[in-house]
Amino acid sequence: MSLDAHRRATESLIAFWADSGVDALYGDEPFDRLAEGAQRLQVKARPPEPTPLKSAQARAASPDIADALAAARHLAAAAGTLDELAAVIAGFEACPLRYDGARQAVFSRGPHAASLMVIGEAPGAEEDSQGIPFVGRAGKLLDRMLAAAGLTDRAFITNTVFWRPPGNRTPTASEQAVCAPFVERAIALVQPRVLLLAGAASAKALLRREDGILSIRGRWFEWRSEDGDMELPAMPTLHPAFLLRQPAAKKKAWQDLLTLTERLDRPGRPH
Repeated sequence: MSLDAHRRATESLIAFWADSGVDALYGDEPFDRLAEGAQRLQVKARPPEPTPLKSAQARAASPDIADALAAARHLAAAAGTLDELAAVIAGFEACPLRYDGARQAVFSRGPHAASLMVIGEAPGAEEDSQGIPFVGRAGKLLDRMLAAAGLTDRAFITNTVFWRPPGNRTPTASEQAVCAPFVERAIALVQPRVLLLAGAASAKALLRREDGILSIRGRWFEWRSEDGDMELPAMPTLHPAFLLRQPAAKKKAWQDLLTLTERLDRPGRPH
């Protein structure tokens, strides 16, 4: 190709770029922008996040399980009223859940002289925020069910543990064991006629059984205190949070409530 032909080709290309809106050059050498973009899109491995460290106070306040249980038994036995028990729980420093992100202790709601005690598993986010058990979506469903069964003013409501587990996970057996003396003391102070155990974790902890909740719900069992001085009929049922995920199971839970109400109202033979 002659020099004139090269010049005409160059002028034609420049004219094409100008017509296309190109009015400046950003580099003297060609650059593969597509390759650069592809490299930027590659996901870079993230460094592992540091594990949160407990404060010295938190580490010191998380003793051995045996020591924690002994402290819980001593404090629970000294509480003469439910208000005193609530204060003792709020100040209890030996449960590890207290230092895993919970805002406050969540003890109970309902009349202090209730014929029914509902024992759930653990506080959730709403409960942790308000300091009251069963006030979230699951709690509202529980309230509607109790109201439909005529049990609204007859139910004292609490949980197997009093601090929200991180991520709303199921409380561990050791966490439940540390809180068990407070649960037993609440039962002794309220003196209900029957227990309703909401959810698998509650049924396992109170009845000391490993059966699945679907196999034992709606059946009567005998709950016994650790010292054997108290015995009460107890019925496991499906947790309201499970019912929100599996609405078809509401019929089973409603049958459980009807069975419980019939026994609760049986004349002359509460147990």
